[in-house]
Amino acid sequence: MDDEFKLEMSPLCQTMRVDNKTIQVDIYRGESERWVLEVIDGFGNSTVWNDEFATEKEALMAVKETIREEGVDSLIGELS
Repeated sequence: MDDEFKLEMSPLCQTMRVDNKTIQVDIYRGESERWVLEVIDGFGNSTVWNDEFATEKEALMAVKETIREEGVDSLIGELS
């Protein structure tokens, strides 16, 4: 019996540099068919979208739309 949780990382995961700020975009899924979107800033703060996505591409488009509409600073927390 294999009880180990398997996480599938999308090939669309990437590091983005916007306005001289760097974020890591992770797109992954576990047992579900749907994709999770998580952004990690340079301080190690994590932002995870409440909604899951049907495709990896939809998840990537969501983070790009957030940056375009709200700016990259909306995804960056404080040093903790």
